[in-house]
Amino acid sequence: MSSLFLSRLRPDDHRRLSEKLHAIQHGKCFICEGTIELDLNGHHIDHIKPSAHGGPDDETNFALAHAKCNQEKLASNLEVARILSRFAKLKGELAESNRSPNLGDVLSQHVGKSDELHFKIEGNEIKYSIAGGVEIFCLPVFTDPLSGFRSFFAVLPLSVLAHDDRINPRSIGPNIGRLVEEFFLKRPQLHVPLGWIRSQGGRSNVHVFDGQHKAAAQVMLGVKALPVRVFIDPDSDTLITTNTNAGTTLKQVAFDKSVQRSLGSSQYQDRIHRYLRDTGRQEDDQSFSERDLVNHFKGQSREIKRYVLDSVRHGVMSDPSNGLREFIDFGGRGKESPLSYSTVEKTFFSFFIHQEILETPLNFRLEEGENPRVVEREQILGLMNLLTEEIYKEKFDLELGTDKIESKIQKGDRSIPHDHLRAYRMSKEEIIYNWLSYVGQVARNYFINLGEPDPGSRLFQKPFPTQVWINIRKFVQRLAGMPVWVNWELSETVFGGKQNNSFWRSVFETGRTPQGVEVLAKPINLNEMIQ
Repeated sequence: MSSLFLSRLRPDDHRRLSEKLHAIQHGKCFICEGTIELDLNGHHIDHIKPSAHGGPDDETNFALAHAKCNQEKLASNLEVARILSRFAKLKGELAESNRSPNLGDVLSQHVGKSDELHFKIEGNEIKYSIAGGVEIFCLPVFTDPLSGFRSFFAVLPLSVLAHDDRINPRSIGPNIGRLVEEFFLKRPQLHVPLGWIRSQGGRSNVHVFDGQHKAAAQVMLGVKALPVRVFIDPDSDTLITTNTNAGTTLKQVAFDKSVQRSLGSSQYQDRIHRYLRDTGRQEDDQSFSERDLVNHFKGQSREIKRYVLDSVRHGVMSDPSNGLREFIDFGGRGKESPLSYSTVEKTFFSFFIHQEILETPLNFRLEEGENPRVVEREQILGLMNLLTEEIYKEKFDLELGTDKIESKIQKGDRSIPHDHLRAYRMSKEEIIYNWLSYVGQVARNYFINLGEPDPGSRLFQKPFPTQVWINIRKFVQRLAGMPVWVNWELSETVFGGKQNNSFWRSVFETGRTPQGVEVLAKPINLNEMIQ
């Protein structure tokens, strides 16, 4: 990480600082905690707390590390990097036994001894001490009205916690690093671990069966106690079934994709405000670029890129003038709308949002109406509204929806309106993936035919002349007018099951399926379709 302080040091002063840090750290690398031989090992002086996170650029915030460790560190903050290095060592040790770490292994690494709760349950109260200690705690016991399970909430020392690898046999996954960084930044725990005890005998460890990743991350950060919800004498088979269903049939997810994009957009605005504050700029200053944000928030390049793209996606989808929103299923499980949000991401956003960070200022050509991100957002919105007019509005019946349409046709039902059937079939992910890419080609060909360079992935950041929109509308109108979309006879052979993208690419390019079934009278010719 660049440092103005270090860059100004003369070689002798730099050497003295290295020796001073070497002595303070007892000759150990700050990250891997292995020995550093100053004359033999390559080594770096780096900020402990990154400058982008408010760390001072002076001796109080420097540490010495092996050059290799510093180059390969798993986090920009050296303290977090050291924590993750310790976990990597644990993972390597357990790999020899052909397994990966779980919460129990992390507890063993960080807790010196194992204790038990000594407890007594009287009515709706539990009294307990830690390993028969002096202090006695008294807490209410709650009974769940549906399951009948009893539980209490307590902040418990790590020494009484154990991992239940029967109910939760999973190992700790690769996202542990992000959780460690999240908690290191002093963001709160939103989900407490779940554990259980047996009341017989009045002594027990608390067996944790849910929330092990969050618990492990906090243990690795050095907490001495954790808040836990503790079930008393639960039926273990019920807990196993509940835990299994949560990850399989229920497919529980914290947020759907559209909500994630909204949150990402908010994070982008937060990073802009932080950048303005950190650099002493005015609140309305937009003379910096997306690249400047990435450079400022060291170690967050992937996150900043995602926040930028999420901001564009959210800007398109949240715009009140977006007519296509009415025909998009944001939850992914409905049967009313022809398009899923996932399909929109894989087509409109994947094809037409420039995926790389921009070097130009945020306010570049803003007053002239040619700002790249603004133009991109507005033109994707314009395309969505054009398609809404030509394919969906007053054509697709949301009450009729999408449920078992092809099955009804195969059973002889011919009551489905042609406009509705057309919109339904054109919206299938593998189909729209292909024809929407042709929309981009129609726009791209216009500029190429003028002798201009191919705009490539920046196509929608280039303002479209009126003629481009005319060409796109003609293409969509002629595509929608093809008999294939309302051909009842193709329900079983072409539309009956989910095809892949290459299947429909073959149809559009040759007029036939890969198996030789004729679908179109002739292959698509873009020039003819915009005449």
